Amino acid sequence: MTDHYPAQSHPQPYTTGAHPYDTAAPPFDGGPSYPPPPPYDPVAHEEPAQPAAHRARARRPVALIAAVALIAAVVGGGTSALVQHFADNGSGSAGSAVNGTTVSRTTAGTVAGVAQAVSPSIVEINATTSAGESTGSGVIITSDGEIITNNHVIAGADTVKVRLDDGTAYTAKVVGTDPDKDLALIKLDGAKGLKAAALGDSGKVKVGDEVVAIGSPEGLTGTVTSGIVSALDRDVTVAKDQAPGQGQGQEQGQQGGGGNWPFEFGGQEFNGDTGSSKTTYKALQTDASLNPGNSGGALINMNGEIIGINSAMYSPSSATGSTAGSVGLGFAIPIDTVKGDLDALRDGGSS
Repeated sequence: MTDHYPAQSHPQPYTTGAHPYDTAAPPFDGGPSYPPPPPYDPVAHEEPAQPAAHRARARRPVALIAAVALIAAVVGGGTSALVQHFADNGSGSAGSAVNGTTVSRTTAGTVAGVAQAVSPSIVEINATTSAGESTGSGVIITSDGEIITNNHVIAGADTVKVRLDDGTAYTAKVVGTDPDKDLALIKLDGAKGLKAAALGDSGKVKVGDEVVAIGSPEGLTGTVTSGIVSALDRDVTVAKDQAPGQGQGQEQGQQGGGGNWPFEFGGQEFNGDTGSSKTTYKALQTDASLNPGNSGGALINMNGEIIGINSAMYSPSSATGSTAGSVGLGFAIPIDTVKGDLDALRDGGSS
């Protein structure tokens, strides 16, 4: 049977040689020109990727947490530590833990810290004289019981009793006195292993420095008050010797004691008559509360160092005994004066 299909023309067949998609081989004469195929893309054979908007939303919480962490770290001074934490924990989840430290590990530089550190070095002194009994304070400066106090606390004393912060009682003897500086050195009998106070540098004290006062006002052992240094180099005048009936630094008016704490400032007498025998010295002024019985106690800086020996206070009018009280004008002998006088006091002083 004869085929009736029309004759078809066929393109000339390829000869053996380069593949027609080989771009290095030219196309055959008269034949079509084929473009090079695109390179093989393995990603095209994988599952379709998430839409771009979805991916952006997925990354946003991580970026937000890292940004917040960076801001918090800058405020707290720990940028590198927190940034490293989030870099090491790629999840950036809100439940990630951060190691932190407390803001303050100690009480150093606080009133509580100073009181805790220095109170064991502050004592109560009871001096018995023919006029009665006076109560003041003192500062332990050696482990075997040397104590600095005011001369007016122990002036004319027949016996001196000392009570430590823990309640232990001792008898003391007067080693030396310097009435001109209103200083005295006493020594406990048989004491050892006591906590000595650290003596600071009053030459570095500035107006406005925070201070703590510790003593036995009105016989209340270990009383702590605080304030600032309100002035420097005040000329304060006090009595050299205890006048009859004037238990200076006295807890109460006992056996005829008027309880006066006399001193003079600016040509005026305060808290009683200073008497004819008096001395003037340069003092630190403080608004830390001082009351009768604080005499000989410590004025302390916030490093726990003694910068002064409390010695006088102002009270309105001529208030005496239980009517006398602090109005924020107290005075202390600079500790540099004390340190310069120690050798003389140990040799008996200038009494």
